Amino acid sequence: MANFSKSTVPQFSVEVYQNEYLPEGGREVNAIVTVTSTGGGTTGRRSLTGAPAATALPGQGPNAAVVIMVDCSGSMDYPPTKMRNARDATSAAIDTLRDGVAFAVVAGTHVAKEVYPGNGALAVADAATRAEAKNALRRLSAGGGTAIGTWLGLTDRLLASADVSIRHGILLTDGRNEHETPEDLRAALDACAGRFTCDARGVGTDWVVKEVTGIASAMLGTADIVADPAGLAADFTEMMENAMGKEVADVALRLWTPVGVEIKFVKQVAPTVEELTGRRTQANTRAGDYPTGSWGDESRDYHVCVQVPEAGVGQEMLAARVSLILPAADGTSQVLSQGLVRAVWTDDMVASTSINPQVAHYTGQAELAQVIQQGLEARKSGDFDGATAKLGRAVQLAADSGNADTAKLLSKVVDVVDAATGTVRLKAKVADADEMTLETRSTKTVRVKK
Repeated sequence: MANFSKSTVPQFSVEVYQNEYLPEGGREVNAIVTVTSTGGGTTGRRSLTGAPAATALPGQGPNAAVVIMVDCSGSMDYPPTKMRNARDATSAAIDTLRDGVAFAVVAGTHVAKEVYPGNGALAVADAATRAEAKNALRRLSAGGGTAIGTWLGLTDRLLASADVSIRHGILLTDGRNEHETPEDLRAALDACAGRFTCDARGVGTDWVVKEVTGIASAMLGTADIVADPAGLAADFTEMMENAMGKEVADVALRLWTPVGVEIKFVKQVAPTVEELTGRRTQANTRAGDYPTGSWGDESRDYHVCVQVPEAGVGQEMLAARVSLILPAADGTSQVLSQGLVRAVWTDDMVASTSINPQVAHYTGQAELAQVIQQGLEARKSGDFDGATAKLGRAVQLAADSGNADTAKLLSKVVDVVDAATGTVRLKAKVADADEMTLETRSTKTVRVKK
């Protein structure tokens, strides 16, 4: 649980975008909830004492702990530059650590081993420990298998030893999780979920996209591909900078609904699509909490869909109340911000049939992610007509929403004849890296056009 004084909690705001008007008998209410956190990042900020915000103040322990998990399986030796790039990337990440942050490095094969500090605990970042850690990286060598669940388990134990609020993992793998069962990995993820967040990266093209994205999803982190190992250092530096910008953890999106209202789904829709419906934990009789992980200076969008009881023209009701909740160690919780979702029944056809632009945009973005994944699956299975139809729809949605990055990735897999109508032809030959990049980044969205 987080343990912040009110003075250190970033300021959160909640904005609700919806068309609250329903026709007589209408029951489905959709809303986009924009959550913004300000004053939490470390970049360029200074404390009240004038010390850089990125440095722990005298008498204060570090507020964050990070463990870097480096794949050291045998495949990391092919080509030999891959292991060297992984060492350089880890070194760059260590250089990015704030003074006072607790950290460790783990080597992952079919077992997990501590590389630094190696005593079952965490080191505290300063000039001396950074130098020691980077020196220890020289001992990293490739050999053995891959059992990611063991890496996560060791990371969890190390992070649990630190009395901090922000616990974060960075995981790098280049291959398939072949030395444990999918059930073993799922059990490890279930055990670690909610205890720390984790960003996952696949290097090269021999790893499984669904494994890496599944790890990041379960751990409320990010997933991406680094097709060329030479890009690892820049990617690791950016990941660590983002981790260092987190100031508050364990924030929950609490959804309260009155009697008779049914929650159809809750999902994050920006900056990525992430299904949250099944992650609900009951807060009280009428409310449930959905995890959002750690926050710095950032903004995210969530799509809430509820079903209300039928009502007649002129009636209105509170369909849901959305709150940002920060739990405390003593079992209490702090409400950081709040927004309301309403339902109003009207016989004005123009009002009741109008689709809110934010809702329409993110409905399209969620469909975009889905049809990309379906199209790539169809292509792999030899259903080329199905793949053409799904990826054509993806091209159309990307063009409509202004998602230029996804449109560019799609153009590596299909030849676009007409983006407006979604007319495409499958490319006869597609590079593995291009297909995997599209699949890995398929859930990345763009914000609604203002």
